[in-house]
Amino acid sequence: MKFTKIASPEQIEQKWILVDAEGKTFGRLITEVATSLRGKNKPYYTPNIDCGDYVVIINASKAKFNGAGKIANKEYFSHSGYFGSTKSVKMTELLGNNPEKLFKLATRGMLPKTKLGRAMLKKLKVYAGAEHPHSAQLSK
Repeated sequence: MKFTKIASPEQIEQKWILVDAEGKTFGRLITEVATSLRGKNKPYYTPNIDCGDYVVIINASKAKFNGAGKIANKEYFSHSGYFGSTKSVKMTELLGNNPEKLFKLATRGMLPKTKLGRAMLKKLKVYAGAEHPHSAQLSK
C-alpha cells in the first residue's frame, strides 16, 4: 500500500519570491501569488499547515487591468459594524492612492478565511515602487 505523505511544520522550507508586477495582468498575477502563499505549487502541500513561501511584489502601481470598465466601476466596501458606517472606495482611487492595499485585498479573497489564511497573508509584502527592504532575505 502507498500512503500520502503529510508534511510536518519542521519539514517545511519557506523561500522568498520576488515578483515584478510591471506590465503583468493584475488577476493572473494575484492567482500566482495566492498559489505560492498557500504552497499548492509544492509536492508536499498539506492543507492544514502553512507550506507557502514569502512573496514580495514590486512595481504594484504599474500592473495592467483587463476588462471593459472594470477598473472604473469596481468598488471595495468596508464596514465597522455600526449602522450606516459602510464605506466604499473605487478601484481607480485605491490603485492611485494605495496599490499595496488593493493587492492585499485581492489576494485575501483567494486565501482561506481562517487563522491559517491570515497567517499566509502576513507573508505577502507589496511595494508600489521598485525599492524594497527585503533584499537580504532574497539573496538566499
